[in-house]
Amino acid sequence: MAKERFAEFDQKWGGQYLAISKLWANAWNEFVPFLDYDAEIRRVICSTNAIESMNARYRRALRARGHFPNEAAALKCLYLATRALDPTGKGRARWATRWKPALNAFAITFEGRLN
Repeated sequence: MAKERFAEFDQKWGGQYLAISKLWANAWNEFVPFLDYDAEIRRVICSTNAIESMNARYRRALRARGHFPNEAAALKCLYLATRALDPTGKGRARWATRWKPALNAFAITFEGRLN
């Protein structure tokens, strides 16, 4: 079904957006296995913004402090940067409600691999 939809897109917009059409056609074999996962898993795989945001905050915190006397000091800095994201601690409930469907789908798809 995805291949049919891509063919429709390519027929309608392929001439105007040639670069996009070629990109999708060249990456099709890597993209198709992604479609085999449940919608919940696909949603989690696509949402890297939170990870990128967290890494940016870590880099900013480490760069602002510069040198650390030991590894424990650097880990404490990262811990404090993480805690600053959710100072009230209420974000954990939101996290659990957003990730519960994905975790269930992961447990079914990858049975025996998750604890």
